[in-house]
Amino acid sequence: MEKIVQTAGRDALGKFAPAFAHYNDDVLFGENWNDAGLDVKTRSLITVVALMASGVTDSSLKFHLQNAKNHGVTQREIAAAVTHVAFYAGWPKAWAVFNMAKDVWDVEGSTEGVGASSAADGATEGVPAGAAADDARARHEASMPFPIGAPNDAFAQYFVGQSYLAPVSTDQVGVFNVTFEPGCRNNWHVHHATEGGGQILVCVAGRGYYQEWGKPAVEMRPGDVVNIPPEVKHWHGAAADSWFSHLAIEVPGKSTSNEWLEPVADKEYAAL
Repeated sequence: MEKIVQTAGRDALGKFAPAFAHYNDDVLFGENWNDAGLDVKTRSLITVVALMASGVTDSSLKFHLQNAKNHGVTQREIAAAVTHVAFYAGWPKAWAVFNMAKDVWDVEGSTEGVGASSAADGATEGVPAGAAADDARARHEASMPFPIGAPNDAFAQYFVGQSYLAPVSTDQVGVFNVTFEPGCRNNWHVHHATEGGGQILVCVAGRGYYQEWGKPAVEMRPGDVVNIPPEVKHWHGAAADSWFSHLAIEVPGKSTSNEWLEPVADKEYAAL
């Protein structure tokens, strides 16, 4: 069985709650998920059922639905499991799970967004918006060597739209693949440091923008690199009609911190 390695706890809470981060990464997703008593497919399905029974229907459920699919759970199997559990856990909970599962398994006939046409999600007439968005996501992920990762919930309050985070390396220098859905961007922010510090962005897929305060926005495409000095107010994110992924490389320094500021105004973003 392929060993499962998780770093989300340390990435999001390593400094704030190191004990919780340890239990999350090393025990829950370490010892527990790597226990040979259950295969990963079965464990993934059980996790979905447990979340459903507990009434958890946020992004963590969608992550585990995708995880179940990635480990071999078929549409027929997830439908049968959720239907069975609905009699014990509650019918409304089953509806909540199915509303996410039909997007994860890209089910034809979904009623969400039928007939919609949008450059942002790639939907075309007669194709469910959810299915089109999933197809656009799959094509984007296939275009780069790094995974999209999990929903970037720890920093969601500082983003307009949905972003995702996949740690690439955390041992020496922090390197993270940050992915933005079409139209998603982070707030204006500043990387502070008394010495060194700042950030380097390397576009790996899609199309997006980087902008410094008082300067025109710079378009970023695969291979483009942006060096962000400390104390510079800036933002970065996807174009309105494209997914966008960049590596975020944390430059070591002294007394480093991030200051999150106001969102990018819709009028300014729409003018790009």
